[in-house]
Amino acid sequence: NVIDGKLSISLGKPLGLILEENDGSNPAFGSGGVIVTQVNEGGSAFDSQYASQLIQSKIYTVMGKDVSALSFDEVMDEIIGAPSPLDVEFALSASAVAELTGKGVKSYEDGAKVSITVQQPDKPDIVIDGRVGDNLRKTLLANDVEVYRGLKKKLGNCGGGGQCGFCAVELTDEEGVWGERSDYEAKKIGKNGSENARLACLNDITGPATVRTL
Repeated sequence: NVIDGKLSISLGKPLGLILEENDGSNPAFGSGGVIVTQVNEGGSAFDSQYASQLIQSKIYTVMGKDVSALSFDEVMDEIIGAPSPLDVEFALSASAVAELTGKGVKSYEDGAKVSITVQQPDKPDIVIDGRVGDNLRKTLLANDVEVYRGLKKKLGNCGGGGQCGFCAVELTDEEGVWGERSDYEAKKIGKNGSENARLACLNDITGPATVRTL
């Protein structure tokens, strides 16, 4: 069963997995750990029913031990030192989760009205209407949401040009319709936000969401 985007299975040796050090290209996987880049014929992973879904997954635990932040060599040591069969938990890609759970990515037509829940520090949560295709930053500002908190952000923002990073918000997308953030966003946000942080100016509304201003 897939729980919170993770799949736990028991695999005998040899696993037949080609692994590479996680380069952080998938923001959902964070940094550290290893990624499955290929599943080779002849290994137990290939013979399992999940062979195709394991590609581009991240090994999360080995025999119950969290290896998601370990180096490549450390993860390999855990796998080599484990008995056969060994229990492995994989963090799956969004497409693999959708395939295994039968939950396809829902889409909304341009112009469709959706609800955006907005969470702001020291203020009660509010729900505003958004239109699919409209810019998230403009929608928030039009509803008097304080996107730019503090004098530095108010005076120093780039006006929605995607340059300053000051319009970053935490976005929760329970329906999986907003897609992954771009590498450009991740670089602009840097260490100032979690993997759910987005630049409001670079995101058009694609469906319902919960947005928390920073």
